[in-house]
Amino acid sequence: MGVARPVPRPDRPGTRGEARRARDVGLDLAEHAVTAGYEPSSDLRFGLVLANKGRGAGPEALDAGAAAVERLGWHSVWVTDHLMVPDGPEAGEYGSMLEALTSLTYVAARHERVTVGTSVVVPAMRDSPLLAKELATLDVLSGGRLVVGVGASDRMDLPEYTNLGKADRFARRGAYVDESIALWRHLWSGRTDPFAGEFHTLSGYVFLPLPTARDIPVWCGGRSERALRRAARLADGYHASQTGPADLAGRLPMLASLAADAGRALPTLSVRARVEFGAAARDVYTLHGSAARMVDEVVRFAEAGLHELVLVFDAATPAQVTAAVERFHESVVEPFRERIAGARARQDGAVRA
Repeated sequence: MGVARPVPRPDRPGTRGEARRARDVGLDLAEHAVTAGYEPSSDLRFGLVLANKGRGAGPEALDAGAAAVERLGWHSVWVTDHLMVPDGPEAGEYGSMLEALTSLTYVAARHERVTVGTSVVVPAMRDSPLLAKELATLDVLSGGRLVVGVGASDRMDLPEYTNLGKADRFARRGAYVDESIALWRHLWSGRTDPFAGEFHTLSGYVFLPLPTARDIPVWCGGRSERALRRAARLADGYHASQTGPADLAGRLPMLASLAADAGRALPTLSVRARVEFGAAARDVYTLHGSAARMVDEVVRFAEAGLHELVLVFDAATPAQVTAAVERFHESVVEPFRERIAGARARQDGAVRA
């Protein structure tokens, strides 16, 4: 793959410089974001969920998405993770799927300017010591460009656990995620002392090589109080889905309070959202309707303090993936950035006057 240069880790939220930039570009200072410690974001990043699922999934579709992200200056690419869903309705979307970490390794080797991430991997469906090695290897090979999104999975996922021979973990899947993060931190930091948990006991081991920065950012998904607690107390970021600006803002006071109680920095904020041009609202949150409406929604995300917006498109073929990303960039991202630039210019003019 050549020598990959590390991509800078996402900045921690809530700095004075970030607040100053937000005010300079004229973003509304959302009261909930201020009280929660999150300042409006003036440099919102964009990411893409790659087409690693569906019968059209393959190297061409992965390359098309990653190439578009690189060309347009977006920040990141992500993959979805399922391993063996049951036959039935879910199989239509997730039955044919390229394995997540293998897909990211392929993409990282061919596209050296993008951050790569999982959205999300489920530790309880796998085995955490092996995952620690796989993730550390991917981080080393990508030059430190990996973000690990993790989740506990949904209540409907028991059949998949059963297919994988891990049904006994299902009732304790949240505790397994918590212990996995602790185990990974232990191993990735270079510690060699024993680790003893509910699910894992390690002693007399060697774990090398270590990740590039002796750690890998971990972002936790989910919308429950347990998920918020995990993101605030154990993780580096909160990776929400099916979440609009108002829902995100409503969770920030609890997220900030939990982080403060644990003596930790505010987690980075990211949202995974499906894009549906011209569509009406659905039961779950989507970026939908006209391009102008989507621009307004992205502005609201920025006002709430969001750092990264990760987008899902209903596109399978390479041509469809490229067209979808380019359409969103031209009709939503560019107008959003122009609005910020225009506000900054007006602010600069007012200062000079």
